Amino acid sequence: MTNKVAVVTGSGRGIGRAIAIALANAGAKVVISDLDGDSAARVGEEISALGCEALAVRTNVAEEPQVRELVRQCLDRFGRIDILVNNAGIVSTGPVTELSVETWDRVMAVNLRGCFLCCRAVLPLMMAQRSGKIVNIASVAGKRGGGLLGNSCYAASKGGVIAFTKGIAREAAPYNINVNAVSPALTDTEMTSGLTPKQRESILQSMPLGRPGKPEDIAAAVCFLASDAAAFITGEIMDVDGGLMMD
Repeated sequence: MTNKVAVVTGSGRGIGRAIAIALANAGAKVVISDLDGDSAARVGEEISALGCEALAVRTNVAEEPQVRELVRQCLDRFGRIDILVNNAGIVSTGPVTELSVETWDRVMAVNLRGCFLCCRAVLPLMMAQRSGKIVNIASVAGKRGGGLLGNSCYAASKGGVIAFTKGIAREAAPYNINVNAVSPALTDTEMTSGLTPKQRESILQSMPLGRPGKPEDIAAAVCFLASDAAAFITGEIMDVDGGLMMD
């Protein structure tokens, strides 16, 4: 990925941070985008310390003007965008009868609208250069209909990401653009740190490999899909879940 330019949303921590660092180690110039500007800056410093180029941009992916500004800053610095990883996301738990409209709208805005806004902003650039890789981070919840960590709202947002990924894969294919998604199960991040030991054990019992994912496991799959080695793969929803789904 030498001299490729990658934008990774929600990359100030957790899975997004691991993806950003993995892409940088593979030779890409990385734009770290996160709602927490301080976290984004710290990851940018980590990548710079590796001898790689990075740009940190505070972004709320649910807000169209901020997404446009993210793209503008990337183009001003690097002149192109070759890889987009839509990782920014939030989770909601609890039964639908206790779910507020505000929570529903917020989860959909970040997880699904954010993915749409970033893809819509970047696709014209990739179409013009007739090349590009988009990797969206979905979830097994989007296939199972919730459970594990997320409720029906979270599952609906990630199910939307899965369907959206397939739709734009068809639209982008004539321009030599690959669009895929990675679907993780339980992964050890700040988002999953609130699980009780009983909840954690219950989830692990349903995963044949018997362990949670590491952010680096997800990052490795993203790097593959963003590489030339995956040139003949598009519209794929890759489960990285310790064998949970096997579908």
